[in-house]
Amino acid sequence: MSHNADLVDRRQKAVPRGVSTPYPVYAARAENAELWDVDGKRYIDFAGGIAVLNVGHRHPKVIAAVEAQLGLYTHTCFQVVPYEPYIALAERLNALAPFKGQAKTMFVTTGAEAVENCVKLARAATGRSAVIAFAGAFHGRTMMGMALTGKTQPYKHKFGPMPADVYHAPFPIADHGVSVADSLKALETLFRADVEPSRVAAIIIEPVQGEGGFYPAPAEFLVALRKLCDDHGILLVADEVQTGFARTGKMFAIEHSGVEPDLVAVAKSLAGGFPLAGVIGKAAVMDAADPGGLGGTYGGNPVACAAALAVLDVIAEEKLLERADAMGERVKAKLKAIASRNDVVPITAIRGPGAMIGFDIVKTRGDYEPDAEATKRVTTAALHDGLVLLSCGVHANAIRILVPLTASEEILDEGMAKLEAALVSAARLAA
Repeated sequence: MSHNADLVDRRQKAVPRGVSTPYPVYAARAENAELWDVDGKRYIDFAGGIAVLNVGHRHPKVIAAVEAQLGLYTHTCFQVVPYEPYIALAERLNALAPFKGQAKTMFVTTGAEAVENCVKLARAATGRSAVIAFAGAFHGRTMMGMALTGKTQPYKHKFGPMPADVYHAPFPIADHGVSVADSLKALETLFRADVEPSRVAAIIIEPVQGEGGFYPAPAEFLVALRKLCDDHGILLVADEVQTGFARTGKMFAIEHSGVEPDLVAVAKSLAGGFPLAGVIGKAAVMDAADPGGLGGTYGGNPVACAAALAVLDVIAEEKLLERADAMGERVKAKLKAIASRNDVVPITAIRGPGAMIGFDIVKTRGDYEPDAEATKRVTTAALHDGLVLLSCGVHANAIRILVPLTASEEILDEGMAKLEAALVSAARLAA
């Protein structure tokens, strides 16, 4: 039987270093919000495969749906011999679309593919080429995904030049000194200095930035973007790859603002751990591409579609929208209590809708100077104590909490206790 130490050595010899892994821990099995490594150690999972496991590891309904589909067929390629699960899932998502009017949905395999297809569709529908994204955004590691991503290290380093006609504006984060007015002013400057609005096909935004630090886009900013797009014939794209499927207390995070996008990129928790992504869009936009212009060999794999249909059932039957809100309130209340302690590393800016919670680690209480080193000490201490925890943010000082929405109160509280202990341990190590 393999052990963590053995696998670390084998990994270094077999896998390129560009595929980074933050911890020397290798999974053996998992259930709901818990996992066990190959050495038998138990962990509480506050990462959820980076927002993939909103319904938890191996949800029984998802597993049953997958097993049933495995007994029928696993692949035909929808563009060769189509099948009902693809159509059924598209129908379900069209009914859930966060905009009025007829919707259509197409499927691919990864979030980056979903984003790229949003760009393709926007260009096809508008006859324009330029796309605007935001600083701090993460939209994938493909060439267009990297171009749209608003962070150079590590995502763009050594991989240039990036595709042309992609522009960035600052994302409004008050704690970072960028207001909504600042961001809108920057867009005005962009239109005057670099790209006229009549040449812009789309503006793409994460309703809550993921890798950028779990900062929600202010509702007033999304409203202003919608008006800007309407005024200039630009399409608004919501990247819901990390925010979708109940994580924020809504099926899609943009619903909190009341703003209706034209296209929505989805992936991650859509299929409960199986690789599936897609684009949900207004029918006229989705039909802008000619036959054969969209698709992919594995896109909308029948096993993944079966899993996704089960995920949507679980979200409805187990009331995970309401669960996300309740879980989020419980987590934020605990974090506020922890923030008042003097024996933990200073934390601030506790934020996030539903159960998409983030907070920042800083050097001094009452001030905002990011502390990336302390953040790393926290995640390391958490892992040592049996808690899988992820950091993020443009300053590498944000902690994000992505515990499965199906986790019990006992598991959630145990995980929060381990997080609190890690914040104490990180403070002691700095003393």
